[in-house]
Parts: sequence; C-alpha cells; structure tokens
Amino acid sequence: MNRNSDSIPSEIYFVGAGGIGMANLVRYYLAKGARVAGYDRAETDLTRALCAEGALIGHTDSPEAIPEGFDNPEKTLVVYTPAVPADSLLLCHFREKGFEMVKRAALLGRITRHSRAICVAGSHGKTTTSSMIANILRDTPQGCNAFLGGILRNTGSNLVLGKPDSWSVIEADEYDRSFHHLTPEIAVITSTDPDHLDIYGDEEGYLEGFAHFTELIRPGGLLLLHTGLKLRPRTAAGVKVQTYSATDSEADWHVSDIVYASGSLTFTLEGPEGLRIEGLSPGVPVAINIDNAVAAAAAALTAGATADEVRRGLSTFKGAKRRFEIWLNGIDNADGHVLIDDYAHSPGEVKASIESVRRLYPGRRLSVIFQPHLYTRTRDFADGFAEALSSADEVILTEIYPARELPIPGVDSQMILKQIKNTDIFFCKRNDLLDKVKNTNFEILMTLGAADLDVLLPDIRRTLEAKTV
Repeated sequence: MNRNSDSIPSEIYFVGAGGIGMANLVRYYLAKGARVAGYDRAETDLTRALCAEGALIGHTDSPEAIPEGFDNPEKTLVVYTPAVPADSLLLCHFREKGFEMVKRAALLGRITRHSRAICVAGSHGKTTTSSMIANILRDTPQGCNAFLGGILRNTGSNLVLGKPDSWSVIEADEYDRSFHHLTPEIAVITSTDPDHLDIYGDEEGYLEGFAHFTELIRPGGLLLLHTGLKLRPRTAAGVKVQTYSATDSEADWHVSDIVYASGSLTFTLEGPEGLRIEGLSPGVPVAINIDNAVAAAAAALTAGATADEVRRGLSTFKGAKRRFEIWLNGIDNADGHVLIDDYAHSPGEVKASIESVRRLYPGRRLSVIFQPHLYTRTRDFADGFAEALSSADEVILTEIYPARELPIPGVDSQMILKQIKNTDIFFCKRNDLLDKVKNTNFEILMTLGAADLDVLLPDIRRTLEAKTV
C-alpha cells in the first residue's frame, strides 16, 4: 500500500482495539466503508459492541488468529496503541512481515491534516470539554466528527459522525506524546498538572510537551488557555491566544451571575468584544463543569455555532460516562443514598471532584473509594493524592491497578493512606469492596480513579438501594 497516502485503507487491523481511544477509530473507519479487524486481550461490553457494528475482534495474541484478508502487507494498515506490550506476538509478526504500522495518534493526525480540528488537551478536563463541544456542534447544520476518550451519554458512543466537511473534535492525549501528531485549528488546554512522568521525566519536561503542542496550531488558528497555568505557549505567527476561566474576571472568556438552585446551575458567559450570553445551564450541574463549559462554549462559538446552539448543547449535555456520573442522586431513591463515579486519577482531579460533591450536597457525609492507577503515578503523586483525599470524611483505598506497568518495589497504596489526615481511613482489597459496602452505612459514596471500579457500580448501586440510611 502507498505508505504516504492519507486515503482510506481497504483493510485496517487494530492492535488494542478495545481501548476507549482506539474504539472511536474502529467505528470511524467502519463508517467510511473499510473492513476492520483487531485484537484486544479481553472481551468487554465495548468489544462486543464493535463486533455488533461490523468489526472482527479477537482475543488471542497470535498471528494464527488474524482473520482472512487481513494478513496482506500490501492492503492492510496496522494501527496500535502504546498500551500493548512491544513483545506482543501480533506486533512482532506485523513488523517482521513489513506491514505499514502506525500509532493510534498518528492516524488521528492524518484526520486533523484533512479537516478543521478542535483539539482539547490537558491533564484533566479534556474528556468532558471535548464531549461538550461535540454535543454542541453535532446539533448544528454542519455537525462534527468527534473522537472522544469517553462514552458521550447523549449518543452512547465515543464517536460522533458528521459531514465530510465537518469540524473534527479530538481529545488530545499527552500520554506518549500522542498529541504531537495533531494539527489543530482551535486548541484548548484545560490544565497542566504534572502527569505521566514516566514519559516526561519531570514537570519541566511535561510543560515542554504542552509547549510543543501549541506550536502545532495552524496559522490563523486559536489557542484557548486556562488562566493560571505555568505553561508558556509557543504559537506560530498569526495564532490568536485567548484565556478562559470560571472565576477569573480578567480572562477573555469568563462567567458571571452563577446561581445554584434546586439541583440546577446557571450562569452568564462573558466573551471578547462585549459578548454576553445569559442563562447557560450545563446538563451536569457541578462546579467543575463551569470551567469546561466556558472552554466548550468559546471553542464552539469560534467554530461558528450560534448562541442558541451553545445554550441548547450545554443544557442537553448528559455527560461522559465515568466523568462525575451520578448513579444515585439521593432524590430518586427514598432512602436518600447518593452514588457518584468519577474518572479522577490525578490529585487536582480528585480535589475538584470532592469539592463539587461538597457544593452539590452540602452538610452530608462523604465517603470515597479510591483505586490508585499505575505504580509510577502513585509513586510520583502520593503526597498530592493524600492531601486531596483528606477533604473527604471517609476514605477507602484499594490496591494499585497496574494497567500496563510492572510492580515497583516499595510502591503501594500505603504511601497514600498513611499521609491522609483528619479522615476515617481503611484499606480494602478490590475483591472485598462489595462486602465493605454491604456492611457500611454511607450517605454519599463516591468511587474515584481511572481503573476498573466502574465494573462494580451496578452491584454497588443495588446494594445501596437495598439499604436504609
């Protein structure tokens, strides 16, 4: 096949097809008429959904498991994610046979080279912000193609399909420097709290990664930058830089007239040149979504959305799965239980999530189950996690979820647990969590982390529904 071509390949094989970031590309190329197959180590709801949509997904890491028609280097493009080990038998086979192999990020980069792209980056907030932008633009005449790092609950998918000339909305992941493949016309940077230090080394290296991302914005484009970041952007000539914030009235985009009432949230958006849009009300009315809504509204308006389209898109936004997802709200169940799940996996995200619960349910006892994600992240940010978790009334920590990593001697959940202050603390193995829930009275229970606690949520909800406060 033509290795310099950006045309749609006839066959694509995805190694790591069940990852949330890979699945939207599987769906996109299926919609474009390509034959799609792939591998993932475990069958999940997502891989089953992809198979139902036409993909051939297997779960055996062996060349013998490659479906017929996908083992021809002249026709098949191989897409892989860095989450798959380099010694994967499939990856070794494709390399030895001379297949064209590209990272997921490079494939997204091809898409941004041939469309007007809105790319949302940041250590936290990028999934919700990009999902908000997608929900606004998908209901405009032009529509959008959106590649999201979470399931948009409005559509039940992590892909939104639009017209060929639609804007592309991309969640720009900094892990493995993936966002350096992108070519945004509008870029949003929500936050730069240090993360992935196994890749970047230290905070300075992390900020350098974001600075390079800003160099990739097309001339004539726009950078929307949250106020207060340490980042010093290096945009090209002709790129406009604007700031945004929920609280800083000096920012180019900010809010006023914030009102919380009866479980709802409304505010007024203030923008450049006297722009003012009143009565904005995000469908997920929590404090952390004000910043996200400001960024989403600013990006969508810049992309051509009208004030009414922004108002409608924000108000109908149901959120992304695992982003402050309310499973029980204390109103729909007679006993008043509240159950919330959030993907928060950095100290800043944990702190913001807990603060949002405090604002939404003032005066109630908050219990948090936190599952640390990655040994390196636990090692690098144990102090910050402990400080953030100390603002809950009760904390239950599980063992570390390793994901792609091998254990690091001396690194475990106790690094966090022993530093938490003024809070009831417990260690509980993940396999024992359901028993812990059954035997404990909770008012508000929040599960936090980027690992797999979400698998337990249906059982946790049923357990809480059967209890009384």
